[in-house]
Amino acid sequence: MTDEIALHDEPLLGLDMGPAAAPAASTPYRVLARKYRPTSFDDLIGQDAMVRTLTNAFATNRIHQAYILTGVRGVGKTTTARILARAFNYSLPGKIERPSVEMPELGLHCQAIIESRHIDVIEMDAASHTGVDDVREIVENARYLPVSARTKVYIIDEVHMLSKAAFNALLKTLEEPPPHVKFLFATTEIDKVPITIRSRCIRFDLKRIEPGLLARHLQKICRAEKVEADEEALALIARVAEGSVRDSLSLLDQAFAHAAAERVRIVDVREMLGLSDRGDIIDLFAHVMRGEIVPALERVGRLYHAGADAAEMLIELAEFCHLVTRMKISAGTLADPSLSEIERTRSIELAQTLALGPLTRAWAVLFKGVEDIKDSPRPLASAEMTLIKLAYAADLPGPEDALRKLAEGGAVPAPARPSIAPPSPSSGGASAAMRIAPAPQPSAAPRLASFEAVVAMAREKRDVQFVHALEHFVRLGRFDPGRIEFTLADGGTPALAQAMTRKLNEWTGERWLVALVQGATAPTIHEIAASREAEKMSGIAAHPLVRKVMERFPGAKIVELRGPEAPPPPPPPAEAEDDDADFAYVDSVPLDEDF
Repeated sequence: MTDEIALHDEPLLGLDMGPAAAPAASTPYRVLARKYRPTSFDDLIGQDAMVRTLTNAFATNRIHQAYILTGVRGVGKTTTARILARAFNYSLPGKIERPSVEMPELGLHCQAIIESRHIDVIEMDAASHTGVDDVREIVENARYLPVSARTKVYIIDEVHMLSKAAFNALLKTLEEPPPHVKFLFATTEIDKVPITIRSRCIRFDLKRIEPGLLARHLQKICRAEKVEADEEALALIARVAEGSVRDSLSLLDQAFAHAAAERVRIVDVREMLGLSDRGDIIDLFAHVMRGEIVPALERVGRLYHAGADAAEMLIELAEFCHLVTRMKISAGTLADPSLSEIERTRSIELAQTLALGPLTRAWAVLFKGVEDIKDSPRPLASAEMTLIKLAYAADLPGPEDALRKLAEGGAVPAPARPSIAPPSPSSGGASAAMRIAPAPQPSAAPRLASFEAVVAMAREKRDVQFVHALEHFVRLGRFDPGRIEFTLADGGTPALAQAMTRKLNEWTGERWLVALVQGATAPTIHEIAASREAEKMSGIAAHPLVRKVMERFPGAKIVELRGPEAPPPPPPPAEAEDDDADFAYVDSVPLDEDF
């Protein structure tokens, strides 16, 4: 017996079969986005308008033949299509035998439709089936009755990816399908779907989910998964997901793994996403808007070396700038459940101290900085230069304030300079601290007292194009030394105001404010000159001798006036003995009575 056991312990035919097979593996893990996919209209969140429309349509038996669902990623387009397919074919023996959006329990076909394996509900990915042959197959099969369900449903995802020929092949069947066929289309780019297709469908635009509603949805899932989570952490995930349910569930899945099935904390989520602490971002924004650039740069460096992304820091600053602006407009009454207490408190404080002008400039500077970082080989340096620019621009007066100061006769206030540490004497000028040299003062220039003087100066500078633009496209509304308001004439470009500001500042050494306004009707310099020329021509044409010339030569025209300005025509004599005896010099050529 021992020998027999030993024999069986030997490898069979030289093959090591290894240890005994392990027991069957447990059920594979299902990601949250699939595990908690809605299966009925009651489970959909944030799409109340669409649900109400479909409920009324089914109740009154106004079910359309084709629906197109559009919206950003992850808002439930394909899920809604499957729920609709289930509603078309809902059957609960003895209770419900008609299309219904009210599905209190699984019907005969529900489970197969939910799992995308029903023979009469055909799902097609247009991204991988783009050709006319794929659509031709749909058209051919649409003639046949469904195998087991009430309605044959075609779900075409990313329908905008179909080719032009495929769309054309679908038109006739889509317009007049068999009574047992329904079409459901889903797309993220509705503008790429031909209008001929869209006009044959009922369109539903699925909205982004509000952060507060999405955070509450995530809280329910955490309770179902028996995982504790901070409300601030879920609010952050909802905000980063930008209204996409699928994105938020993917991030929540990642947060579960990052927390190792323990409590999901806000610190862990920020570390996972590479985001900065919200308190640091708020402090950084406050430093920059007060012009305190040294502590701001120190904080940026610390956040960057701790793992924060430079572009994400600027984006978070811009988001907080947007929040402060909204708080200022709403007078601190903005209701947003996704906001933390520190965000709400600090944003209200900053909204009370900052004007709308600096806030809007901060938004523009920050997003211009984000674009610069994308192309920069040194992201941190680009972020720091953006914050330096913002610190210097934060206290600049807006155009309205500057114009008002000038109108009142005061000087335009200079921006407050950021606090910068002076260089150390022992460093020999090579200190790491920044030193700002005063701007050189331009040489004095004569003060311009009229717009004509501006044109004359441009002519002295031999700037022919600028002179032409000033004479032809400027309808002057107001002129004061240092300030010009004008309306563009036809053919002018708004860039003329910027060019005028730059050139006058350079030529005069003074600060000029040039603004485009509406409603100025003054004639341009060119129109004034043309009017004067027309008056001269009219006066010459009224001269008796010129009239006689024009009568002798029918069709002749006065095209140019040369020589000194002609005097007004003399009054006609009381008694003219002989009109033919009159003569005059026109262009220094004597005209006798015989012409």
